[in-house]
Amino acid sequence: MKPAAADGQTSHAHGGGNRLVGTIDHDRNGFDPHDILADWDTGEVSQLADGRRLREYQIVASDMEVEIAPGILFPAWVYNGRIPGPTLRATEGDLIRIRFSNAGSHPHTMHFHGIHPASMDGVPGAGQVGPGEDFTYEFSAEPFGCHLYHCHSLPLKRHIHKGLYGAFIVDPDSARHADQEAVARSRLLGTPENARWQEFVMVMNGFDTNFDDENEFYAVNSIAFAYFDKPIRIERSRPVRIYLVNVTEFDAINSFHLHANFFDYYDHGTTLTPTLKTVDTIIQCQGQRGIVEFSFADHEPGLYMFHAHQSEFAELGWMAQFEVV
Repeated sequence: MKPAAADGQTSHAHGGGNRLVGTIDHDRNGFDPHDILADWDTGEVSQLADGRRLREYQIVASDMEVEIAPGILFPAWVYNGRIPGPTLRATEGDLIRIRFSNAGSHPHTMHFHGIHPASMDGVPGAGQVGPGEDFTYEFSAEPFGCHLYHCHSLPLKRHIHKGLYGAFIVDPDSARHADQEAVARSRLLGTPENARWQEFVMVMNGFDTNFDDENEFYAVNSIAFAYFDKPIRIERSRPVRIYLVNVTEFDAINSFHLHANFFDYYDHGTTLTPTLKTVDTIIQCQGQRGIVEFSFADHEPGLYMFHAHQSEFAELGWMAQFEVV
C-alpha cells in the first residue's frame, strides 16, 4: 500500500500534492542530504616507495534507524552512519586500501564496481565480514568513471535495499589522456579546470517500509522530497556535473529528467566524450550509473524541476528543484 499524506493532510507547494507533512530531523539521522551532494571522501593520502599514491579509507557497517520521510523511521544497515555511504573519490591509478569493519548484526561485504583481483571482490568467500570482524580491501582505482560499491552478502536484495551502498568516483589522470587533457582535467578534483564546475553526487534509491518487496518511498540521497523542499542552489554562470547512480531495489529501472533544459550523458562515466548528446531524460537499471553535464547560462534565474519520469516515483519522493541564481 502506498502512503497518503499524514492524517489526510496534503502539502501543495509548487508542483506537488499528496505529501507527508512535517520536517526531517537531520541531526537525529546524523547526516543531511544537502551535505552528501558534494561531500567527497578522498581518504588519507600518502606516497608509496615506488612513487605511487596510496589512499586509505575507514568504513564501518552498522545498524541504525533512518528517518526517510517525516515521521517514517526505516530500520537500515549503513556504511559510516549514512545512506548512501561515503562518496569515495580517487584518481585513476591510485592504490586504494579500505579497512572495513562490521559493527552490524549480519555478515556484510563491500563489493566495488571496477577492476580488481578475485580475492578483493567483496562477495561471500572473498571479503565477507562477520559481525565484530574486519577485512582490508586493496586494489587499483581502475577505470576512471562514475562507479559504486555495495554489500554483496545474501540475500542480496535485502542487503542492498537496507542501505549498504555508496558512490565510488575515479577521476581520470590527465597525464594518461593527452589527446583530451582539458576534458580530463575538468573532472580531476583539485584542478582549476574542475573548480569552475558545480559537482554533485546523486544516488537514486527507494525504501520498502513494510517489507513486501514494493517501495513506499523514492528519493535521491535517501530523504524523500529533500531537494524539492530545499532546492539545490546553483550559479547560472557555472556548468553543472552530476554523478548519477541508481541502486533502487524492487523496480526494474529508475530515471532522471531535467526540466526546461537538455544535457550530455556519459554512460558509466568511462569516456571523455558523451555517449548521449542533447537529451533531457535517461534511464538506468540497478547498478547503472553515469555523468550528467549541463548549463543554465542562457536561462533566466528561477526554480527548475528535475525528477524521475516514472510519475509514481516522483509523487512518492523523487522530486527535486534547482534554484538558479
